[in-house]
Amino acid sequence: MSDNSKPRPRPTDLSAAIASDIRDAIIAGRLIVDERLPSEAELAAQFEVSRPTVREALKRLAAQSLIRTQRGASGGAFVNRLSYEQAYGQQITTSTLLLSMNGVSFDTACEARFALERACAPLAAERRQPDHLAAMQAEITRQSATGLSDEAFCASDVAFHRALVDAAGNPVLSYQLAGAVEAMQPLMNMITYTRRSRDVIIGLHQRIVDALEQKSPEDCDSALVELHSYTRDLNQPTAR
Repeated sequence: MSDNSKPRPRPTDLSAAIASDIRDAIIAGRLIVDERLPSEAELAAQFEVSRPTVREALKRLAAQSLIRTQRGASGGAFVNRLSYEQAYGQQITTSTLLLSMNGVSFDTACEARFALERACAPLAAERRQPDHLAAMQAEITRQSATGLSDEAFCASDVAFHRALVDAAGNPVLSYQLAGAVEAMQPLMNMITYTRRSRDVIIGLHQRIVDALEQKSPEDCDSALVELHSYTRDLNQPTAR
C-alpha cells in the first residue's frame, strides 16, 4: 500500500496530539510557569501543521487552565500557574466520568469515599479552624430547615463533607478527595435519598462537628464509621 493511501490524521487528532506534547513539556518542567510559548506560526512550523490546528491545540490547553493568553505587543500564550482550586473541577469531572463509564458499584464507591474521608479525620481534628466549624454547623442548620428539597439537602450534604475535608488543612488532600466527595457522594445521595432519615444524618453530622470542636479524632472517626454503615445499609434490598 502506498503512503498516499494511508488515512491522513484529522485536524482534531493533530490538535489533541500537539496539546498533549505541550502539556507533557509543562509537566516535565521543560516549559516553566510564566514562560512564553512559541508563536502560532512557530508552533505550526515546528509541528508541520496549519495555524488553525495550533490555535485549536492552544484552546485545549487554555480550557485545562494550563496556559493563559495575553494580547498586545508583549502578548502571546504563557504557561499558567495552576492552583488546586482550579484543578478541583477537572478532578470532579474525571471522577464522575470514571464512575459512570465503568459501572462502579455502590458498595465500592461508598467504601472508597469513607476510607478516604476517615483518613482526613485526625488532621481535621488537629487543624480545624473556626470557619470550618462554622461552615459545617451552617450546613447542619440548613439541613434541619422545614421544607428543604431533596436536591438542596443533597447539595448541603456535599458542602458539609467538603468542609470536613478542607478542615484537614492540606490542599493536596483536598484536591485528591474532591472526586470522592463531590462525585461519589452525589451518586450515593441519588440512590439512597428516598430511604434515608434526615434526622439520622443530621445527628451524625452534629457528632462529627462536636468531635472536631473537641479535637477528638476518635469520636470523629466513630461517627464516620456509623455514617458509612448507615449509608451502605440503605442500598440493601431490605433497607427501609
